[in-house]
Amino acid sequence: MILRQVRDTAADAEVVQELSFAAFAAPSDDPGPPPRPTPLQLARTRHLARTDPGGCWLAESGGQAVGVVLSMRREGLWMPSLFAVRPSAQGRGVGRLLFEQALAHARGCLRGMVCVSGSPAAARRYRQAGFTLHPAMRLAGRVDRDGLLDPGDIPVHRGNATHRHLLDSVDRRLRGSAHGPDHELMLGHFEELLIADALAGSGYCYRDGGTVRLLAATTKRIAARLLREALARVPDGVEARVEYLTAEQEWALDVGLEVGLTPETRGFVGLRGMRPPMPYLPSGAFL
Repeated sequence: MILRQVRDTAADAEVVQELSFAAFAAPSDDPGPPPRPTPLQLARTRHLARTDPGGCWLAESGGQAVGVVLSMRREGLWMPSLFAVRPSAQGRGVGRLLFEQALAHARGCLRGMVCVSGSPAAARRYRQAGFTLHPAMRLAGRVDRDGLLDPGDIPVHRGNATHRHLLDSVDRRLRGSAHGPDHELMLGHFEELLIADALAGSGYCYRDGGTVRLLAATTKRIAARLLREALARVPDGVEARVEYLTAEQEWALDVGLEVGLTPETRGFVGLRGMRPPMPYLPSGAFL
């Protein structure tokens, strides 16, 4: 077996996504061809191969990719973004070797964050790596427009690249590190960035279709205002989704229940060397 760094190429991006689909596909007698990766999935792989080559590794055996790990460092915060092993290669030490390479990339980082699936193996892996696992929920359903309360006096408007200073400032206050270059990728692929900046505080939220991708704010009031605005912009007939809510994000649960969304347990948010950022809804891909 060979371990090598993921390269910033279209070919490697395709390999990573095919491997990811194979690892996470539900068992089926007739799985059919794998789905085509989205432009964001391909761009995310190439982006991390550029920014964090030491944290992105492929395992190959017999000329076939059998495992991958993507991880990133941002100002002292280490974040695994993808970890996948092909089912036929599981139980052969592939995951252990890949994770050791990713942990080497984390040296010197005092803090860590990861969004973990409900897989027992994933939970075990990150707990053994020192992460505290916070059970998470997902909100999903059609938005009940009657539940969208009066927005009050906090204005929300669309953001762009000129707001990078605000985004980085909010990030550092909540999680101790900015997203930095990740904002460029999110701005280019998510449908819209929403900004709130008032005397009461500031914050931002990315929305893509019906999904809230990332939300960070300096107060619960600002966070709830941003979440309501993002849900109000979900097109009619499209299911809304808000993911990775832990117990610390009850403000988001309350908003979701007000607009008719249904909560269900879904995975964990893992934290190492830090308290849960709050109010904060992480992105599964960019944390």
